[in-house]
Amino acid sequence: MSIFTPDTLYDLLPAVYRLRDADEGEPLRALVVVLAEQAGIVKADIDRLYDNLFIETCEEWVVPYIGDLLGVRNLHVFDADAFSQRAHVANTLRFRRRKGTATMLEQLAFDTTGWRARAVEFFDVLATTQYLNHLRPHNLRTPDLRATAALDLVGTAFDTAAHTADVRRIASGGIRHNIPNVGLFLWRLQSYAVPRRQARDLGDGRFTVHPLGVDAPLFNRPQTEVEITHLAEEINVPAPLRRRPLYDELEARRQALAEGRTPMFAYFDDRADAAHPPVFQLFVDEARDGDAWLPVSADEVMVCDLSGWNDAGWTRPAASKTYHVPQPDGTTAPVSMPVRAVVDPVLGRVAFPASETPGVVHVSYAYGFSADLGGGPYNRRASLDADLLGAAGWQVGVGRAATLAALGVAADGTRFFETLTDAVVAWNGQTESDTGVIAVLDNASYEETLAGPSRIELGEGRRLLVVAADWPGLAEAGTVEPDERVAHVRGDISVVGTADAASDAPGELTINGLLVEGNVTVEPGYLGLLAFDHVNVGGVTVEAAAAGPNAELRLRLGRTISGPVVAPEAIREVCVTDGILLAELDGGVRGFVLAGALDGSTVGPPATVERSTFFGGVRVVELTLASESIFTENVDVERLQRGCVRFSFVPPSSRTPRRFRCQPDLAFATRADELGVESGLLPAAERRRIRLRVVPGFTSTRRADPGFAQLGPACPDEIRTGAEDGSEVGAFALLKQPQREANLRATLDEYLRFGLDAGLLFAT
Repeated sequence: MSIFTPDTLYDLLPAVYRLRDADEGEPLRALVVVLAEQAGIVKADIDRLYDNLFIETCEEWVVPYIGDLLGVRNLHVFDADAFSQRAHVANTLRFRRRKGTATMLEQLAFDTTGWRARAVEFFDVLATTQYLNHLRPHNLRTPDLRATAALDLVGTAFDTAAHTADVRRIASGGIRHNIPNVGLFLWRLQSYAVPRRQARDLGDGRFTVHPLGVDAPLFNRPQTEVEITHLAEEINVPAPLRRRPLYDELEARRQALAEGRTPMFAYFDDRADAAHPPVFQLFVDEARDGDAWLPVSADEVMVCDLSGWNDAGWTRPAASKTYHVPQPDGTTAPVSMPVRAVVDPVLGRVAFPASETPGVVHVSYAYGFSADLGGGPYNRRASLDADLLGAAGWQVGVGRAATLAALGVAADGTRFFETLTDAVVAWNGQTESDTGVIAVLDNASYEETLAGPSRIELGEGRRLLVVAADWPGLAEAGTVEPDERVAHVRGDISVVGTADAASDAPGELTINGLLVEGNVTVEPGYLGLLAFDHVNVGGVTVEAAAAGPNAELRLRLGRTISGPVVAPEAIREVCVTDGILLAELDGGVRGFVLAGALDGSTVGPPATVERSTFFGGVRVVELTLASESIFTENVDVERLQRGCVRFSFVPPSSRTPRRFRCQPDLAFATRADELGVESGLLPAAERRRIRLRVVPGFTSTRRADPGFAQLGPACPDEIRTGAEDGSEVGAFALLKQPQREANLRATLDEYLRFGLDAGLLFAT
C-alpha cells in the first residue's frame, strides 16, 4: 500500500493547522490531495524504473538497452506483437557458457526467432568406418528395414540413418551431410489447440475432425523443454502427427493393461495430474460427469490408415482386438480389448465400429497454421470494439443444451438460446437497446440458414456484434473473452439495413471469430458497415439494385480468410487488411475474388488492400491503395488517375494506378540498370526470364492445408523481403519472418564452434 495517501499526509500536519483548515472549509486538505496524487505518480514511476532493471520484468522498450549492455547487437527490433527478443537477452550468459553445443544452438534459434527448433550435427549420421574405442552402435551403414518407425523419419530432423558424405557447404542450399555441417531445423507453423470442437458427420460411422468435412492433418501439442541442455524430440515441436508413434504407444498401452502392468505415457497422458494434455481426445454424445466432459479413453482408441474409407468394399472397423498375455507355464492367453473409435491423424479422420454409432462427436486436437488469422483458439481481445461492448445493453448467449447446463445456466428464452436463429429473431424484435452482442459459447456446428424471417436486421443507429466468445461476456457488459471459441455456421447468413436512405447513422454488423461455411449476403437496403474480424467465410455478396442502395456501405475484412467478395460499384468501399481472398479453380484457372460479379463482367467498388494475398482476379472501379500485397491474377482498375500500388506483386499485364517498387517491375528496372539500358528497352528474353522467376511460390493454395498461403522455400527473395520494412509481401507480413531469420543468422557466427558451418532448414 502506498504511504502517499491524502489522509496519511494530512495527518502529518500539526493539529493546529488542521483545526484552522477545518474552520476555513479545508482548502489545505484539497492541496494535500493534489500533492498525494502527484507523489503517487512519482512513486509508481520509481517502482517502474526498478522493474526495468531486470529483463524478466522490464518494459518491452527496455529490452534492446539491456541487450546492448550484454553485447547483443545487430538485431532487428520490431513490434513486440510479432515477436520479442526478451528470451534471447535473458539467456545470453547461458548461451556463452555453453557456446558451440547443439542444445545451445537449438535454444538460441528458438529465442531469436520464436520458432521451435532442433539442432542436428550431421557428422554424427555419416557412414564411416568406426573407431573401436568410440563405437556408435546406432550408426549403421545399412538401415534396419524392420525399424519402420525410424524409416518413417528418414530425411527429417529426427533422421538416424547413416548417409554418405557430401563435401559441399550447407549454406549452398539443400546440402546436409558433411563433417562441418550443423543443421537448424525450424518449425514456422504454429500449433493451435482446439478444445472440444464438433466433428463433421459423413454418415456410416465416419467423421472428419475438420468441420468442413475435408481432410486436414492433426498437429502435435509441443511439450515444453524445461532445460537448456535438452535436445528437442519429436514430441517437443509443432509438427504434423504421424501414425506410427501414436499407434505404437496405444498398442503398448493396451498390451500393458492386458498384462496388468502400468503403461507408459507420452502423447496420450490422460491422467488427472498430467503435465500435458493428450494430443487428441474424442467426446461422444456430449457425455458428462457433473461439470466435466467424459472423453473416450485412449485405451479404446486405435490409430491406423483410413485413406481408403471411400473405396468400394470398405468396412467399418472391428469393435475389439485380441492381445496375448504370457502365462507362467510359457503359454499365452488371449485378452480382448474394446475399440470404440479409430483415428487417422494424418488425414484427420475418425471411424466408429458398427456397434458404436454416435450422434454428436467432439474432438480436442491441435491444427497447424502460420499466424493468428482467419479465426481460431487464440486471443482476439484487441480486435473487439471497446466502445461497442461498453454500450451493449442487450447481450445473449448461444449454446447447445449441454453447454448451457455445464455453465450453470438455463436456456430460458430471454438470455440464452440453443440456436443462432432464435437469438437473431430475438435481436430483431427487441427494443431495449440499439447495441447488442450475440456470443456463441461453444465450438459446435450450427446447421442453420439465417435468411428470410431470421435474417439479421439493422435499423437506424443499431449495431450488432456476433462473436465466438467465452462465458464472462454475458455476466457484465464489455467483458467478453474471445478465446478458445471457433464456432461453425453451416449455412448462409443474410443481413439487411432497414434505415432510411437519408439516415446519418445506418446500422452496423460485426462478425468476429466464426467459421461461416456459406455465404454472407447483404440484401438491398441501407447498411453502414459490415465488418469481419478473424473470420473464415465462404464468400461475401452485396446484392445490387436499380435504386442504388447501400451507398454508404463499408465492407471491412481484417485478418479474415474469405471466398470471393462480390459487390457493386455503388457501395462506398471495400477494405482488406492482413487477409486472404480465395477464388475456386475452374478448369485450372482461378476466377475473380473482388469484382462486381463472380465472372468479372462488372466492376467492383473502390478498394483498399494492405498486407493481403489474393488468389484470383480483381476488377474494381478504383484501387485507393494496395500496399505490401500479392495479387496472383490480373488486376483491372478503371480509374487510373487516383490511388497507387506499392511494395506489392502485381502481374505485368495488370491495369493499375501508378506503381512504386512493385514486382516484377522493380526486377525489370534493376536488370536494365545492370545492362545499362532503359527499362523499356530490356530485351524480351530477359523480361521473360524475370517473369518466370519473380513469381510468388506457396507451400499450398488449398484452404484446409496447414501451409495455406505461406510463401514456399522456392519463393524469390524479391517477394520474401519485398515489403516496406523488409518483411515478406502478403498476408503473413505481420510475422516479420525475414527479420527473424536475419536475427538468427547474425548471431550464429558468434556461437558456432571453429570450423563448423550452420544452415537453416525449414521443417514447415
